Amino acid sequence: MTIHDIRQKYFDFMESKGHKIIPSSPLVLEGDATTLFTSSGMQPMMPYLLGQKHPLGTRLVDSQKCFRSQDIDEVGDNRHTTFFEMLGNWSLGDYFKKEQLGFFFAFLTDKKLGLGLDPHRLYVSVFAGGSGVEKDDDAVMIWKNLFAKVGIQAKEGQQIFPYPAKKNWWSRAGTPEQMPTGEPGGPDSEVFFDFGVERKLHENSQWKNEPCHINCDCGRYVEIGNNVFMQYVKQADGTLKELPQKNIDFGGGLTRLEAAMRNDPDMFNISSLAPVIKEVEKISAHSYSVEEHRPSMRVIADHLTAASFLIKDGVFPSNKGQGYVLRRLLRRAAIKLYFLTDNRDSIVMLPDIVRVITEFYDDLYFNPGDFPLIQNTITVEISRFSHSLDRGLKELQKNPQVDGKFAFDLYQNYGFPLEVTAEILSQMGKQVDIQQFQKEFEKHKELSRTASAGMFRGGLADHSDVVTAYHTATHLLHAALRQILGTHIQQKGSNITSERLRFDFSHPEKLSEVQIKVVQNLINQKISERLTVTKEELPKEKALTQGALAFFGQKYPDQVTVYTIGDRKNFFSKELCGGPHVESLAELAKINIVKQESLGAGTRRLYLQFV
Repeated sequence: MTIHDIRQKYFDFMESKGHKIIPSSPLVLEGDATTLFTSSGMQPMMPYLLGQKHPLGTRLVDSQKCFRSQDIDEVGDNRHTTFFEMLGNWSLGDYFKKEQLGFFFAFLTDKKLGLGLDPHRLYVSVFAGGSGVEKDDDAVMIWKNLFAKVGIQAKEGQQIFPYPAKKNWWSRAGTPEQMPTGEPGGPDSEVFFDFGVERKLHENSQWKNEPCHINCDCGRYVEIGNNVFMQYVKQADGTLKELPQKNIDFGGGLTRLEAAMRNDPDMFNISSLAPVIKEVEKISAHSYSVEEHRPSMRVIADHLTAASFLIKDGVFPSNKGQGYVLRRLLRRAAIKLYFLTDNRDSIVMLPDIVRVITEFYDDLYFNPGDFPLIQNTITVEISRFSHSLDRGLKELQKNPQVDGKFAFDLYQNYGFPLEVTAEILSQMGKQVDIQQFQKEFEKHKELSRTASAGMFRGGLADHSDVVTAYHTATHLLHAALRQILGTHIQQKGSNITSERLRFDFSHPEKLSEVQIKVVQNLINQKISERLTVTKEELPKEKALTQGALAFFGQKYPDQVTVYTIGDRKNFFSKELCGGPHVESLAELAKINIVKQESLGAGTRRLYLQFV
């Protein structure tokens, strides 16, 4: 059973329980200046979890593309990946704990309607209580009853394990103490699959001298689903009050579910990654069966998969933001292949691996024309990095004293991970001060954590006035480009901060100064006309028939939100969009197109600012 089979079986199962399928959002949420990537299924759903009505109702299901940049340095073992799909189902004030745990247990164990996993291999965690909230005895009792139905007398400490808030409480901010006033959250209950004591995964791990448990990192147990019971909201006095609308937020890793189905703890043997590993074997002339080669091969397979999806969703290599993360992925993959083959020329073959990735997800996430763009983007980046690799190696060779700080500078400036620097130095008879490197690295991570936490605590969408205004300006720019340059113009991506709008679009050639001026003047003319902006909910087919645009590589539900700028019949812009937007162009200042860039392969980028 492939991940495609599991995804479809999950959709069928949840549809039978009254859920409506919603499409995956992009890895970079359009108009969201507060978070770099979509890292969980709940991010696009947050407005509805906070009370906004969803056009498809109160029972929803999806498979969300996710990317977690914080796991980049963890990739190399048998279970960490940066890219994955998260199966999710939501109850927006509909069913609650009993129904949700019953749904998921049935999906996991039912041999006809579900995956048919052995319930004896399943273990669960529950909230142990704390911070003014009692232990989740309801979940304990529900789990006992569910296990009893399949002939298992589940007991606490055997199949059911209570954990404190650090492990079994969910909110955007963390534990109850970390939640700001108005923040929703609640206890959760995770489900783990046991790959078996007979594999001796724990005995052969670095944790072999410690007791093994379901949250152990040895790899024997893997979490395959988390049921969040979002039932509380933080009060100004620090207490937690029950929400009037209790929600269910479930997430389950598709990769891990296939691994459980295969009873194979190595996530890189699953249907989506095994073909990529085979391509790496061909290029490197090494076998994945050799233990010492596996970490590097896993890094290459995961990072190229993630890079392909990021490029598809409009991210291109750069020195900041999402582009910097993409650049880091590609450079780390290149370094791993270089040392796997001991041949710098081998890294130019990396882009060829992408074909098996796009073919596996063909018609689901990729179109036939996506491969050339992705291949070309990676080719250009790898070509540039090959020169950086040469310079980095020369820096190491000419520097007689390589301390930890210098090693970290190599990591920052040339993309050299510590293990690569250490390996090069060992061949030169030198050593790196790992403790000093870690000190510099932790300092860097703390700065990153502080920045990320500040972004995340601020919410999953920045709805400040200026960001909202830039979001509306995105629609104006899109419409103006199509009117001036032609209807071949399609939006490929956008990024909004409080200071500017970045807009990527399809066009085969550089815009002349005259064309830019005409586009700019047209937008400013519409702003001066103080056109109204209206929002309406429509069936997708009706919206498209009316001339609404639906690009950005997204799949849309049957019922969509449409924003129209101008008269409903003689409109200037009409697009499928989740919002938010201003109510009138009278709220916008005049704009100035300040910069133009080429992204290669028929894609241009414009930067726009309010004057």
